[in-house]
Amino acid sequence: MPAPTASIRQPSLGEILLLGSLTAFGAVTIDLYLPTLPAIARDYGTSAAAVQLTLSTFFVGMALGQLFFGPLSDRIGRRPTILIGCAVYVAASLFCALAPTIEALVAGRFFQALGCCAAMVTCRAIVRDRYDHRDSARIFSLLMLVLAIAPLLAPTVGGWIAAAAGWHAVFYAFVAVGVAISAAVGLRLDESRSAATAQAARGQDVLSAYARLLGHKRLIGYLLVGAANGATLFSYIAASPDLVVNSWGFSESQFGLVFAAIAVGVVGSSQVNRLLLKHRSPDAILALATLGAAAAGVALWLVALFDAPVPVVLAAVFVALSSNGLIAANASAGALNVDPLRAGAISGLMGGINFGMGAAASALAAAMYDGTARPLAANVAVALLVAAAAYHLLAKPR
Repeated sequence: MPAPTASIRQPSLGEILLLGSLTAFGAVTIDLYLPTLPAIARDYGTSAAAVQLTLSTFFVGMALGQLFFGPLSDRIGRRPTILIGCAVYVAASLFCALAPTIEALVAGRFFQALGCCAAMVTCRAIVRDRYDHRDSARIFSLLMLVLAIAPLLAPTVGGWIAAAAGWHAVFYAFVAVGVAISAAVGLRLDESRSAATAQAARGQDVLSAYARLLGHKRLIGYLLVGAANGATLFSYIAASPDLVVNSWGFSESQFGLVFAAIAVGVVGSSQVNRLLLKHRSPDAILALATLGAAAAGVALWLVALFDAPVPVVLAAVFVALSSNGLIAANASAGALNVDPLRAGAISGLMGGINFGMGAAASALAAAMYDGTARPLAANVAVALLVAAAAYHLLAKPR
């Protein structure tokens, strides 16, 4: 059965903004909410640990939801899947705003995650529907520009909203975001799923589709490359606040600058990747980038092991984590190219494995933390070595 045809064209600004909004849906729902955590704990008279469950449950919903909505988008179409997810998201956001107990809020956040992940997982499939292997890698790199705005602006905006109208208002803002995205999808997004994809999905149940996909050695390789590389960012997010502020003595504002610098590195390398894709294939870039990233990870581990000065360690962290921009988009495009007729199911696997491995990496980084950069460096080095091995032993075309 032929794969769906992907056009090679320059996306419009409106298309990039819409796809970028779908991609950033989850990040906005996390980051806009972060400044409200202390106020929520005070209002419910509960502990910070109990409020943290609203974040943990959200990540669980993101991982599980993508495994469900990805194949669903193959079966019923991209637009209906996003609209169903937005309806769940709006209802869950309203429920969170009115939640009478912290337990109810935790449950509401789970369903909120299910709703917004439908947009995220489907967006990746839409890109593969519309663009070929190389161009989809280019579009994923371009979408990182939009995605980068969320962690830079959302916490500040969330703080303003909470200060002006209380933490409940943030969830009403989520209701507005869900309605706006629903309207944009309903009015501006054309269905991209092919008839061949629909036929393949109707002829196979979800478990069979996943079993078939997991039989592809190259797909497993690409999925491991993306998940292991992404795990470095999860490890950094988990370990960096204590390391940078408590161990290295940076102020909170200085920590914000360090965090922003890492984000700039990731986004900057993703744009370098976009330029390289004009002359090189995604796999050619991955072959070198995974090896370079592994070398950077080992270098980071060595400078941490021998207690190098903090600026040297920070420079090594910057180089190692910036490799994400050269790897993530190409690994995603490669995975989706293995079986374009099942782009939704592949996207679901990708999201589920990324969040699962990321959650494990962040938990490991937190558990191993000893006041030095060594545990973080070891986690990053191992993850990048795994990514390089996965590409060169499994995913690399022969």
